[in-house]
Amino acid sequence: MHNRAKLTVVGAGPGDLELITIKAIKALQDADVVLYDALVDRALLEYAFKAEHIFVGKRKGCYAFQQDQINELIVQRAKSRGHVVRLKGGDPFVFGRGSEEMAYAAKYGLEVAMVPGISSCIAVPASQNIPVTKRGSSESFWVITGTTKEHKLSDDIKLAAKSNATVVILMGMSKLAAIVELFIKENKSDTPVAIIQNGTKEDEQVGIGTIDTIESIVQKQKLTNPAIIVIGEVVRHQNQIIQISHQYEFQTAE
Repeated sequence: MHNRAKLTVVGAGPGDLELITIKAIKALQDADVVLYDALVDRALLEYAFKAEHIFVGKRKGCYAFQQDQINELIVQRAKSRGHVVRLKGGDPFVFGRGSEEMAYAAKYGLEVAMVPGISSCIAVPASQNIPVTKRGSSESFWVITGTTKEHKLSDDIKLAAKSNATVVILMGMSKLAAIVELFIKENKSDTPVAIIQNGTKEDEQVGIGTIDTIESIVQKQKLTNPAIIVIGEVVRHQNQIIQISHQYEFQTAE
């Protein structure tokens, strides 16, 4: 075994290159091997100048590697090369399978560490001036995966639809019709919805509507994955900020 067989699972943040932490950059600079996902901007690999770069992500259902192959590759490369950095989009502990990879590596005697990333579930709405909590509008927020391991809609969405919480759904675009149906059943047809595609990136696109209108907005704007669905009164905050800004500009122009 290499004398520093180590795995560091690193969060790359939501997409914008500048939203990566200093600690994450230091881990990349120290890496001997980087295994990176599809949602990671390849420009970040420039920080890992001495490392071997291996793409292990998936795009549109096409897997470069299955999860068990990634696990084995981590152990094999750590034992032969040294420090493996597993670079993932967002935060690796928010639907990122980072915990599974660490557990597997530890089982084979690797030293393991984790560098948190800025999670897209909070940062992407924030980039559109949508807070996930707001006094008087939302006292809590749910972050839910749209698709479970069995490729079904999470039962937690049904529970969330009954609450007044902000609901943030990741990987849920293919289940949008079912999500809308659940909220209509709870008499939430007028609840505001934002869908943000490629959040925090230059090609970011946003669709804003209500539970009743969001499907037609998605069709009209051709919004697809990777996108985040935000449901709740907090979505109105974006428009409030725009209106306040306009009023201020109008007042100062007088």
